[in-house]
Amino acid sequence: MLSFALEYQRAIDTLTGDRCHELRAYELCEREWVIVSQLCDDATQFFSCSTPNLATVIPAMDYINDCLSAQANDHTHSPAIKASLGLGKKTLNQYYSLTDSSEVYRIAMVLHPHHKLLYFRSAKWEQEWIDTAEELVRDEFE
Repeated sequence: MLSFALEYQRAIDTLTGDRCHELRAYELCEREWVIVSQLCDDATQFFSCSTPNLATVIPAMDYINDCLSAQANDHTHSPAIKASLGLGKKTLNQYYSLTDSSEVYRIAMVLHPHHKLLYFRSAKWEQEWIDTAEELVRDEFE
């Protein structure tokens, strides 16, 4: 939808700018078009990937968290985008905490041939959390 709006920006501006159509309330200023462009670029990047499997949920959430954090510190974004990034990070953290209530995420990562415990170490998880993840797998399969 955003890419369509960007492609037809000129037509949309003409349509919403004409008083006879009574759409002036929906007319976007140049700053708002820049925001649409930024959102379109970011959304395209995130939604172009296939659906992650269980072992990639936590790494995907970590990646999104890193992106949100980096973008929140980018001073070229408008206050509206920065506020949205903050809300996105807050929402992501709520979902991240839900992974703690289900052991399957950590078990799936430890059993994944690519991740194992290396991911947790690379992500600088506390050693206690890494030990807990390893213990979960041992308890589940012993």
